[in-house]
Amino acid sequence: MKSSTVPTSSALLNQAIDSKNGGLNLAHESLADLIEEAMDKNSTESAYQCLGQTLTFADIDKKSSALATYLLEVAKLNAGDRVVIQLPNITQYPIAAYAVIRAGLVLVNTNPLYTAREMQHQFSDSGAKAIIILADLLPKLVGIIEQTNINTIIATHAIDLMQPQIINEKKVLSANLISFSEALKSGNEFSKINRQPININDIAAIQYTGGTTGVSKGAVLTHKNLLSNVMQASERLSNVAVEGEECFVTPLPLYHIYALLLNLWVFSKGNNNILIPNPRDIEGFIDTLMINRVTGFCGINTLFIGLCSHPKIKEVNFDALKFTISGGAALTSTATDNWYKITGCTISEGYGLSETSPVVTLNEPGKEQLGTIGLPVIGTEVQIWNDDAKEVKLGETGELVVRGPQVMQGYWQQRQETQKVLTQEGWLKTGDIALQKNNGFFQIVDRKKDMIIVSGFNVYPNEIEDILMSHPDILEAAVVGESCPKSGELVSAFIVKRSNADLCYQEITRYCRELLTPYKVPKKMIFLNELPKSSIGKVLRKELRN
Repeated sequence: MKSSTVPTSSALLNQAIDSKNGGLNLAHESLADLIEEAMDKNSTESAYQCLGQTLTFADIDKKSSALATYLLEVAKLNAGDRVVIQLPNITQYPIAAYAVIRAGLVLVNTNPLYTAREMQHQFSDSGAKAIIILADLLPKLVGIIEQTNINTIIATHAIDLMQPQIINEKKVLSANLISFSEALKSGNEFSKINRQPININDIAAIQYTGGTTGVSKGAVLTHKNLLSNVMQASERLSNVAVEGEECFVTPLPLYHIYALLLNLWVFSKGNNNILIPNPRDIEGFIDTLMINRVTGFCGINTLFIGLCSHPKIKEVNFDALKFTISGGAALTSTATDNWYKITGCTISEGYGLSETSPVVTLNEPGKEQLGTIGLPVIGTEVQIWNDDAKEVKLGETGELVVRGPQVMQGYWQQRQETQKVLTQEGWLKTGDIALQKNNGFFQIVDRKKDMIIVSGFNVYPNEIEDILMSHPDILEAAVVGESCPKSGELVSAFIVKRSNADLCYQEITRYCRELLTPYKVPKKMIFLNELPKSSIGKVLRKELRN
């Protein structure tokens, strides 16, 4: 079977495909060029809306330029230096991300829910020299800052852009600490961004992901990788998304590669993005939907279910909604049916990875094949391989592999891990089991054997097991995923106590909450005398799942 690529006759595809190298002819040399063109072209249009405040593209341009200048001229960062952003969906996030990119620096996204232990790993591994962080998280940073290379801290409260707040941790942090508003003021004293030229093959972002080993790895994404995926996603949505005329809602976290690509890069081109800082506040989220005529919506299965289950959702006018995209976790028929009944809009499911910038396949809005992840985006090859790295016959299952300009360069400073997933011919082995249907659409059959997906977030058993077994009263532990109607899956732990240990669910939960993000904490625990193992002593998780 030949590699599958999406059939299309669009003018964009005819212009984009470069037959000489199989890549895309990109209109920009860097994400900075893309951002600055959008800001200049749409200066008076609304760009980001959050907490009752709306900023135009001119506002975002001025503030991100000031912050970029501060990073270069005052913080003295150099091209290629890594900058961590640890913020929820507030307007400071796009300002910070655009500033990092415009300064020629490397963006490192970090989940604001991370524990100090999880933060320290990413900060140390990336070698980041600066961080733009929510002020509420500074107490966690205090305990780990000495174990990192960070010497510049820019802290912000959620309402800083409306009413600048005082940062109280300056006396306890050895690194240079400045508030977001002070950094903008300082950067404004310079006339323009004085950055080095950005090459299309320069690193734009290090996007951390997990692995079946439980080790958090940074996917290295270049400007070319991300620009390619911007073009690829834009082409697939070109029949519904009109540049400069849309109002998109952004409930998914911008630090996640899914929203980062769609809501920060693709939908920033002249369109208004409504940022939702806390989508778990379903009622507050619905209140925001009621006062805005949203035309585009990106979500995940659990969010659709949560919204549709709230009685107030029926009061929202969805007449303007043109398309809805789902990713991050399998989309259920219940979610699609309920969403269509309430909004009159279908859901276009897609598939992607941090390692692919992320979009690999996506259903075209209005032409969806339910139960599938759609067709490959332009310039992308997808195959299904058996265990011998050979293509299987049409309709047979195997590992989904991808090749295209959006595929990462490798894992940051992890050559061996890179070699496990990237072939010399440029194929990325996803570890996901899929099949291709007769109509060309792809369907995910199973995920990586051990990975657990909780509300769209990847949870890797080895990490949880390591934490559990660090408890003095736990001898052995194994973690698997269990089906959950609310979150898709939940973390289920099988635990062997040390002899005579007095250990209970509450104690283990308390211990895990100190070291793990809440969605990683086991919700179910089973105590066993011993774990099932193979002849060589390997724990057989498969038997625990049965």
